Amino acid sequence: MSYQFIDYSVTEQVATIALNRPERRNALDLTMRAEFADAIGTALTDDAVRVLLLAGNGGHFCAGGDMRSMNPDQPIDGVNGRRRMKSLHKALRALLETDKPVIAAVDGSVYGGGFGIALMADMIVATARARFCLSFVRVGLVPDCGVLYTLPRVIGLNRAKALVMSGREIDGERAREMGIVDEVVAPEALRAHAQALGRTLASGSADMLAMAKHGLNLSLESGMNAMFEYEATAQGVAFSSDFHRNAVREFLNRSRKDKP
Repeated sequence: MSYQFIDYSVTEQVATIALNRPERRNALDLTMRAEFADAIGTALTDDAVRVLLLAGNGGHFCAGGDMRSMNPDQPIDGVNGRRRMKSLHKALRALLETDKPVIAAVDGSVYGGGFGIALMADMIVATARARFCLSFVRVGLVPDCGVLYTLPRVIGLNRAKALVMSGREIDGERAREMGIVDEVVAPEALRAHAQALGRTLASGSADMLAMAKHGLNLSLESGMNAMFEYEATAQGVAFSSDFHRNAVREFLNRSRKDKP
């Protein structure tokens, strides 16, 4: 795929969607937003892609919305502002709802909407020098890119309020302590580590990962009985899969070989 501000590639069933506007710390303007949404659609509809990897080029993930593309003398009216956000929501919802695992590899600025995009991932790998900040309060805006939905579910309501209302910055290690980040790695190892994680996920059972992901997402808004029923049904399907049967055969064969 050829884009102006997105690097898109597929290697070993992992589609990398890298924001590529390093001179602006990968800040989102309307062109990049449209290309980002298109790249997500391409990856999700490609049967050769098993895992999505979101990243940023040039030492930064995403600095949020591009303030230089905004004109304070010609403010966006309410209707067009809503349409502007809705145009991106379709792609963000697709990331949350897709069967395919989504990884975010983040470094440098993870500000505003960039923070929201990272939270769309199932796993976030970061560097210690990554800087997470919900900077919306500094410019009089409400958190967007799904933050109001995802962040309280990741770190709890009160911690989410504190980050949103204060607009304070936290580094990669603090983000890991809060449960936002899963792993912290060296900057020079970030992309390779995330890609290796993607290859590991791609080698697993796509059906199992899809059912587990959807089950975990459902658990936040479902009761015990509904989740036990989902578990029973999903496990019944998994028991019947070729992947499971082959894995059991391999285990039994190894066990026989290990016997004296």
